[in-house]
Amino acid sequence: METFENLVRAEFTPKHTFLNTASNGLLPARAVSAMQQAVRMRAEGTPLGPLYEHVEAARASFARLAGVPATRVATGASVAEYGGLIAASLPSGAEVLTAEGDFSSLVNPFHVRGDLKVRAVPLERLAEAVRPGTALVAVSAAQSADGRLADLPAVREAARAHGARTYVDASQSAGWLPLDGDADDFVAAVGFKWLLGPHGAAFFVVPTGFGGLTPLLAGWVAGEVPWESCYGPVEEPARSARRFDISPSLFSYAGLRASLELIEEIGVDAVHAHDTALADRFRAGLAELGHRPVDAPGSAIVSVPGLGHRQGELSRAGIEVSDRAGNLRAAFHLYNTAADVDRLLDALRA
Repeated sequence: METFENLVRAEFTPKHTFLNTASNGLLPARAVSAMQQAVRMRAEGTPLGPLYEHVEAARASFARLAGVPATRVATGASVAEYGGLIAASLPSGAEVLTAEGDFSSLVNPFHVRGDLKVRAVPLERLAEAVRPGTALVAVSAAQSADGRLADLPAVREAARAHGARTYVDASQSAGWLPLDGDADDFVAAVGFKWLLGPHGAAFFVVPTGFGGLTPLLAGWVAGEVPWESCYGPVEEPARSARRFDISPSLFSYAGLRASLELIEEIGVDAVHAHDTALADRFRAGLAELGHRPVDAPGSAIVSVPGLGHRQGELSRAGIEVSDRAGNLRAAFHLYNTAADVDRLLDALRA
């Protein structure tokens, strides 16, 4: 069995110090190869059936990471489309509870309905803010702006106590933070960040019985027998979560299948230990420099108030980080090393 380090070295060859996975992850070599093969098939006129097999393999792989049957996982392109389906299922006047400053793709579908009561509270008060009449609690497992982790067990307990459902966006956590897809009513995640896939692919976990959702975006691929559902209305929607699929970006899923195989091969627990150790090393170095990051213990994302303006100079120096809400955001993933952390600290010291 190959070691963590050997696997990573064989797959990633960044030209810069890349600490920006919270924006998008690097593609492993196996994903690049799979996408190139898919493009060649399209260029050569080869039948594309194998590319649809990549979609199903990616679905099954994500289901294993989430700890749910593949029949409960839908494939799509963005988190916003899934939020739209959930928003459409709520009755007029229903209250949706969110965290202040959460990512727009999560919260915006509930605002544009126009007839829902969307209430935002500080992340740390989310569980205590659930009340009678709250229909849904929607929150990111890890906040995009600063890496803070939601207290999901407390949120779930409060939601159950008041008859509310939970919807978790795992886009900033799936791939490094263990995921329990069976603990919430709905879970969504894009594939291009910590899951190391290309843009244009996402997953959605629904409960058994579909949680009252209507497949509003359904096309032919959402039929129980897709190739017999190409013309006219889809007579028989898929009996699984595939009824919520949209027509897949085949090149993206070819690459994402390979990326997910790498994550499964290494193991999320190992990735979690690696990523959080690097984040803790960075936090310790920041303390020595007199900087105090946003309090986000246990997160692979570290955000430093007041330093966002240095993103440009760091990029010119070959260190890729983000400027988010005025904060310098660094994200540490499996291809990063202690040397990457120290290079960033040295640059900030200078």
